[in-house]
Amino acid sequence: MKYPSLVPPKLCKTPVHVVIYSEGLSEDGEPIKAFEVDLCCNYQDGAKTVLTDKEKKVEISGSAFFTGDIVEALPVISDGEVTIFGKVRKIAKGIKARNPDGTVNYTRLDLI
Repeated sequence: MKYPSLVPPKLCKTPVHVVIYSEGLSEDGEPIKAFEVDLCCNYQDGAKTVLTDKEKKVEISGSAFFTGDIVEALPVISDGEVTIFGKVRKIAKGIKARNPDGTVNYTRLDLI
């Protein structure tokens, strides 16, 4: 059975540069690049205000949606960064949304 794409390619118009790190560190203590690619995504962003004792901060976050599995070699996406609109954002969470048959319908990267 063919499942419908929940993030169709025609909606992925925003160019992004994605770097995904594997788990663990190199001998120098730096993250190890597992995957690096330029893609197009459907990007949704937002902001919230956080009040502390001393100041008011604005935290910007966003989600990048990609059609299918962007990195089949890794079972999970746990770390990396995305360059979008000229800003580098850290990957807070990676989600591979699966169909009932186990195939990946879309990939979602939550960014901070």
